[in-house]
Amino acid sequence: MSVKTNLWVDTAIFAAFLITFEPALTGIAIHEWLSLALAATLIVHLVLHWDWVIKVGIQFFRKLFHASQLDFIVDAVLFAAFVLVMLSGILISKSVLPVLGIQPNASQAWRFLHSWSADVCLVMTALHFALHWKWVVNAIKRYVATPLGRILSPRKTQPTPAVVTVEKE
Repeated sequence: MSVKTNLWVDTAIFAAFLITFEPALTGIAIHEWLSLALAATLIVHLVLHWDWVIKVGIQFFRKLFHASQLDFIVDAVLFAAFVLVMLSGILISKSVLPVLGIQPNASQAWRFLHSWSADVCLVMTALHFALHWKWVVNAIKRYVATPLGRILSPRKTQPTPAVVTVEKE
């Protein structure tokens, strides 16, 4: 997968996560449906990075400590928290489940788990972002800042050499 594709998928995931984190911004119905779209996008993200998951998972205990192990732990906790937030969110759904003809189980335990796992997702997303900061900066420079700079900067024109014509008498 290209760095450019990865940048845009990650940007979409991050934006959707920020929007869905506060249901008061969108209302419950949009919060729930956007969360399902976010889940699908995260599955794509996981599939696109599956080789890394397997490679680091296999080598996890071979080295005493390596930066990829910290990435792996953060990503594993983020994944587990995301599964919990999605599962609990579906179980307390006020919009998605009724469309499917299912009555939601809006118990306080599921609401607490949903809120708690969403908070864990926020912290783990921040850590994930921080651990990949160098990649984020480099990708934005390469695929956003540089192309914008080319578009927005005035083009330097080369002076045209003067043409002198001499007439013979």
